[in-house]
Amino acid sequence: MPINQERPPEAHETLKKNPDALYLDVRTEAEFAAGHPEGAINIPVVFIKGPGQMEVNPDFVAVAEKVLPKDKKLVVGCMAGGRSQRACEMLEAAGYANLTNVVGGFGGQRDASGTVVVKGWRDSGLPISTDVSGNTYAVQKKKAGL
Repeated sequence: MPINQERPPEAHETLKKNPDALYLDVRTEAEFAAGHPEGAINIPVVFIKGPGQMEVNPDFVAVAEKVLPKDKKLVVGCMAGGRSQRACEMLEAAGYANLTNVVGGFGGQRDASGTVVVKGWRDSGLPISTDVSGNTYAVQKKKAGL
């Protein structure tokens, strides 16, 4: 089944129409702390090891399976839409079916020249937060017992 693709304004509408839906932010903990869609929870799909070096989070699916019910609608976003697409594919393989990838993510999708071709959540004027009190990766890992 193809993974739904929505730009940030459409994803925001999806969340408003589905009060039980969750925004899953798969960016790094530092990116999440710097600002994220209001109400998002953070489970990084990769860890940054150095400039241009990313390593898949080995606990990504395990944490998700412990804290996110498989029947829940998940709107999945990252910075531009690439990591979140990969996260959606991993979640789909684990049995999640109601997935939407946010094309443009939080910071916008750019073409090869660096020009923004899809505005991100932040630049679309959608509600953002820097509150990390209960939705951080550390909290999710603890809930998952990992």
